[in-house]
Amino acid sequence: MRRLAKSIYFLLSLAPLSIAADWRNQGVIDVDQSPYAKVHSVPVRAVTIGDGFWASRRRVVFDHSIPGSLTLIERAGVVDNFRRLTGKKDAPYRGPVYADSDIYKWIDATGYELQSQANPELRKTVDGLIDEIVAVQEPSGYLGTKFTGPELKNRLRTWTGHETYNLGHLLQGAIAWYRATGDRKLLDAGTRYVNYLYGEYVAKNKPLVCGHPELEMAAIELYRITRDKRHLDLAAYLLKSDQRVALNLDAETIWYSYTGIPFTQRTRVEGHAVRSMYALSGATDYYLETGDPQFRETLEKVWKTLVSNSMYITGGVGARARQEAIGEAFELPNNAYGESCAAIGNLMWNWRMFVATGEARFTDVCERALYNGINSGLSLDGTLYCYVNPLESWGVKTRNPWYSTACCPPNIERTLGAIPGYMYSTSREGVYVNFYHASNLDWHLQDGTGLKLAQQTEYPWKGDVEIQVTPAKAAEFTVNLRIPGWAPTTTVSVNGKLVAGSQAGQYLAIHRKWQAGDKITANFDMRAQLITADPRVADDLGKVAVQRGPLVYCIEQIDHLEPVASLRLAVTSDPARNFASEFRRDFLGGVMVLKHKGDAITGDLPLYAPLGASRAHTQPADLTLIPYFAWENRGAVPMKVWIPYSPARN
Repeated sequence: MRRLAKSIYFLLSLAPLSIAADWRNQGVIDVDQSPYAKVHSVPVRAVTIGDGFWASRRRVVFDHSIPGSLTLIERAGVVDNFRRLTGKKDAPYRGPVYADSDIYKWIDATGYELQSQANPELRKTVDGLIDEIVAVQEPSGYLGTKFTGPELKNRLRTWTGHETYNLGHLLQGAIAWYRATGDRKLLDAGTRYVNYLYGEYVAKNKPLVCGHPELEMAAIELYRITRDKRHLDLAAYLLKSDQRVALNLDAETIWYSYTGIPFTQRTRVEGHAVRSMYALSGATDYYLETGDPQFRETLEKVWKTLVSNSMYITGGVGARARQEAIGEAFELPNNAYGESCAAIGNLMWNWRMFVATGEARFTDVCERALYNGINSGLSLDGTLYCYVNPLESWGVKTRNPWYSTACCPPNIERTLGAIPGYMYSTSREGVYVNFYHASNLDWHLQDGTGLKLAQQTEYPWKGDVEIQVTPAKAAEFTVNLRIPGWAPTTTVSVNGKLVAGSQAGQYLAIHRKWQAGDKITANFDMRAQLITADPRVADDLGKVAVQRGPLVYCIEQIDHLEPVASLRLAVTSDPARNFASEFRRDFLGGVMVLKHKGDAITGDLPLYAPLGASRAHTQPADLTLIPYFAWENRGAVPMKVWIPYSPARN
């Protein structure tokens, strides 16, 4: 009888997945049927990005980064790892245990490209790679290239093996590709693997090794497509099980891996930065499907610790190089580790928190991470990547064409490819405008009423935004306009009539009967601001950072005669008034450059002296600031985000 049951289960696991919704209509995360989602996603293909900031960045990704990454992935032996198992290559396994994930993230990026534009040659290439991947899947459903042959004995037995991490990225790549093309080949393979894990571990209540969270959110996204509760239950098993004793995990391992104990026992953001952000994303997905109040309470508690004491001004996460960890409260050194993947994880988590609440505090974090901590990870020409994103450099080379651990390059590519899917959302009440960029939305309200939004702006360089609202028929609904938390003043009008109620860091709900030709105009105060850190952040005492709109700025040695280490910014009672700004179209791809008065410390000074001893050896200096995302695009030179300041000369 048991043998018959196993046979039936095996046949079911091989069956193609059932389809819950049209693949063309699914967003970056498809929460249309998620009962605890306040807002719903808009498909990437429903938004056309016009000329501007993100258009140029995404063009670089599509034209240079994605093709170049495949060449480097092939050169690293990642695809050959699959070919050796089918007899096409006689070569040993190459790369770390998580090498499989590199090709999966790359497929993820191509899926978002094809959701925005046709590319028949790219589709042909990916179809061929998918054939090579699924060819190594075992009859059980297991799919991986590392734990075979002599390594078979370690399969799914070590928390450092990253097999579930690899599967998570397989699923995410397969889902993005499915939503781009409707092709289910890779998705069916991933589903069989998930079903195998459910049958062998969840159904038998056996501990499942998951040293790097990733599968949690991927399995739930699969559930949103298949509506197969096994897929949701697998994620729940990883998030809720207490596996410390069974897996022989010590306290440091649990802290580092962000796994092994029930999620609801967490009280603060901690441990390995990427693992933490991915686990929190999966936990939020679980809340969106179940409404578990303990998960909601834990998510809110942990989020507050992130933004109050553990997040960089760039939206980056991760203070320590050792264990790529977040560190203690207010441990935010400017030689930050700040892995690109951690900033991406911060975006993914805050996006899900926004979906759960409709609150602008989460999309504010998304914007901060996108423009700064994520965008900095890719060079302006799309060929060099930052694994780490420090806020201060002494000129050590940081950007490289590839890494032995190559998680960041394709992760950045898939994130920038997905940007159109973050710009707008819908709710029962109407539509949300989350981010500002020249773009056209062609979608519908949740009641089915067709809706087009045409947005014109030169954001983030200018604060003027114009949105033309065109419903298919006159209809009463709400347009929720995000008022950025960084904007000290904002004016909004509809058809020339001022709308009251704008508050920084909140959505302005504009409810009326809309008809074709209605126009929203907004103006955000884009004057540069000096930002100070909590005095408990030791590295930033006596220093300021400069932010203009959503962009954080920095100084680089190449723009100054004086050593960057000697420069100070002169602060007056009205510091914003003293910034001069100039948009330089042919400089660093076209950026707004800021100028401010300061001084430079000069002369031969004692390294140490009694408190109160004179150190007033200074001379006037002019500071030139560029957007942080553009640093080290003119060579490896010293750089600073947090700048010492001094009272201005009279």
